[in-house]
Amino acid sequence: MRFLDLFKPISPFIPEVKPPQRKVAFNTRLMWTLAALVIYLVMSETPLYGIEAQGASDPYAMLRIIFASNRGTLMELGIGPIVTAGLIIQLLAGSDIISFDRSDPDDRGLFTTASKFFSFIMVIVQASLYIIGGVYGDISRTQSILIFSQLLAAGLILMMLDELVQKGWGIGSGISLFIVAGITQNIWWMSFSIAPSPYDAAGRAYGAIIAFVQSIMRGLPIQDWLYRANSPDMIGFLTTLAVFAIVVYIEGMRVEIPISHSSYRGYRSRMPIKLLYVSNIPVILAYAMFANFQLVGQFTWNRWNTDNGNFFFNMLGMYNQTQSGGVNPIGGLAYYTSSPGSLGGVMADPVRAFIYLLIVVGFCVLFSITWLEIGGLGADQMAEQLLQSGMQVSGFRRSKKPLERLLNRYIPTITVIGGIIVGCLAAFSEFFGVFGSGMGALLAVSILYQYYQTIVQEQVEDLYPFLRGAFG
Repeated sequence: MRFLDLFKPISPFIPEVKPPQRKVAFNTRLMWTLAALVIYLVMSETPLYGIEAQGASDPYAMLRIIFASNRGTLMELGIGPIVTAGLIIQLLAGSDIISFDRSDPDDRGLFTTASKFFSFIMVIVQASLYIIGGVYGDISRTQSILIFSQLLAAGLILMMLDELVQKGWGIGSGISLFIVAGITQNIWWMSFSIAPSPYDAAGRAYGAIIAFVQSIMRGLPIQDWLYRANSPDMIGFLTTLAVFAIVVYIEGMRVEIPISHSSYRGYRSRMPIKLLYVSNIPVILAYAMFANFQLVGQFTWNRWNTDNGNFFFNMLGMYNQTQSGGVNPIGGLAYYTSSPGSLGGVMADPVRAFIYLLIVVGFCVLFSITWLEIGGLGADQMAEQLLQSGMQVSGFRRSKKPLERLLNRYIPTITVIGGIIVGCLAAFSEFFGVFGSGMGALLAVSILYQYYQTIVQEQVEDLYPFLRGAFG
């Protein structure tokens, strides 16, 4: 009995969005995409009923940026459960535990059912860890049930919105849409917020640009114009612009292999192998792992290790209680997989910053290499795709082995280099206080570029329907 066959009995009970029977017009798809975005934004600003206002300190602040999460709202979990479930299902598929025929509609339907089932399970697990782990403080059983129900419903709605966009009613991917919306919202808030910063002794606004103008008007020292401790400042804003420029430049770096068509003489093209060959996948997977490390660490500490006296639980995470009722990691895996947050944090504990850098880079490289196989991006799969499309590399026999050897000269090396680059970019950007973090900039640039390509393709297909087969 195959693994996917286990999901046949529950398949009729799993909610799903039916794909459109015919191609939906571009303007209609744009409308549905905007509708999904508006629903997400409303949920991200709707506070959870039954909890008190959260303290200023948030141990998951950096992780929330790439998981489209907002503290104390219906989007508390964000896309974290969906990403974690996707990681599990892809690892199972890559290890051949899940075998299915992609050309068979029934197998594709069962695979989708399995993905949604794991996503729903991860919503339950993470919501439970948030409540039992003490993220909301000491709450009653009634409050726990209320919060759990809200997180469960919000997670289900988010899954449906993602499926709505991906099934052909919208444009691109719902997950990507929510990520870039969360990153953009965060950058805008850190740049232009007029709300007073709780950490600014001068009483300036939270937004860096607004605070910069206030500093000039009040005649503060020049160093105060550019730098503020624990609040967005102009150094962070300028570094953010620099990181966006660097990411745009890196996105354009590639190795191009000349190819030709075996049946049409004179047809010449180039096969690009980007420096960021596996794109932003390693960053998302690495930080999904970090989020779960910290959730499990806080859960075990709150239940069995509040005195930090158990050696084995201390390896997962050691915490101390803050005045606002929250907790901060002070040791263990949870401590070293959370960012120091700023240059001040780096200077205060350089060992932690160095270990954090090594862990981020190591996981990004590991997931980059892993994704080659489970994502179908390895040299053997690419050589097979090249041959099936009728293409060949000039100067090489039209055979899989020579093409595979050629691609193996580039793909493994570029994959490792790309993993190191995205890991260093994510870690160092957090050290310098980049708005939205370095991985946020990486994700935003790559997602917006993908959306640009998709929108251009959609418009061309609507104008010239006969080209749809060529794009497909």
